[in-house]
Amino acid sequence: MQRRLLSVAWGSSQAGVSLTIGATAWLLSGLTSSPLINGLLPALATLPLLLPLPQRIRLGYAIQLLSLGLLLLVAAGVTGRSLLGPLLGISLLATGLRMAQEPLQRQLHGPGGLPIGELRAGAEAGRLLGNLLTALLFPIGRALLQFGNALVLLLPLAPVIAALQARDQPHEQPAGGSSPDGTIRGQSVVPSGLLQGLLFGGLFALLPLWVRQQAEGNCFDFGLVLTAYGLGRTGAEAWGQRLRLPPPLPYLLMAGVLLATQWASGWGAVLLFLPFGLLAAVADARLAIDLDPSGDLQRNWHTLERSSALGGLAGCLGMGLVAQMIGLAASLPIQLVGFVGAGALLPLLARPGR
Repeated sequence: MQRRLLSVAWGSSQAGVSLTIGATAWLLSGLTSSPLINGLLPALATLPLLLPLPQRIRLGYAIQLLSLGLLLLVAAGVTGRSLLGPLLGISLLATGLRMAQEPLQRQLHGPGGLPIGELRAGAEAGRLLGNLLTALLFPIGRALLQFGNALVLLLPLAPVIAALQARDQPHEQPAGGSSPDGTIRGQSVVPSGLLQGLLFGGLFALLPLWVRQQAEGNCFDFGLVLTAYGLGRTGAEAWGQRLRLPPPLPYLLMAGVLLATQWASGWGAVLLFLPFGLLAAVADARLAIDLDPSGDLQRNWHTLERSSALGGLAGCLGMGLVAQMIGLAASLPIQLVGFVGAGALLPLLARPGR
């Protein structure tokens, strides 16, 4: 029973985080149509992943709760139409996650705790639930109800954190070898991960604006797009290994799917993000394996994720700046060229020894 409660609390917290990020992205797209400022939001969410912050579970969790309190004030209209509130709120949330997420996961996975597979499954289910709630709660109570529910979803983790018996002290950076987040010094950034992050960071940074302005949709549509993408990635875990696609093909197919969304409408455009998510996960897995086919796959994933975070930071800001200068609609061909180019470049960059 205790193990099940831990799993539920962990998944619930992931749902709350996912709901907060989706709701904040949509809220900001309604406050300003500037692609650069909208691109700044995911950049701020990514930046703490690259900083050497102390790993403190309780402090990090407290900062997450503080971020929800601030975002509730924003949703209630206390801050007016100021852009600082959403940007500061998501920055605090990302900082709290960076401080608490990894050490908390280690605590939950400790002796007698949750298997790592169960933790991952709970996190994936939580993210899907959060994306779905982003869609379903908006028609009922808009941002105020979204952030209120996100706070409720974070609260089940409070007694778990309060009951932790192991030390909750900052981890110092080792003199050599592994860093606290599991990456290996000297291999923390790889070109393939950097380019992959640049590609997806630029795309998803402007997704709320795309749904709002180009597709003339609302937060319900935006949340369903995120949910469809997440379901596609989850499907890759189940049978993505059966898709033995040549390395360039996933990126070419993703470019085709993106192009098809311009002609599809309604549910058709939403459902296209299912195969897009599946292809994205297949491409990620291939890159992780190719980093070091005979090495530790978990270490490969850590290296790829850190490199992708750095690339995503550049992609968010870069595509936001480009769209600010040439217009949102005109930036789509650039993104399509990026996916086609990635099909040629990424398999070469991911080869062992690169």
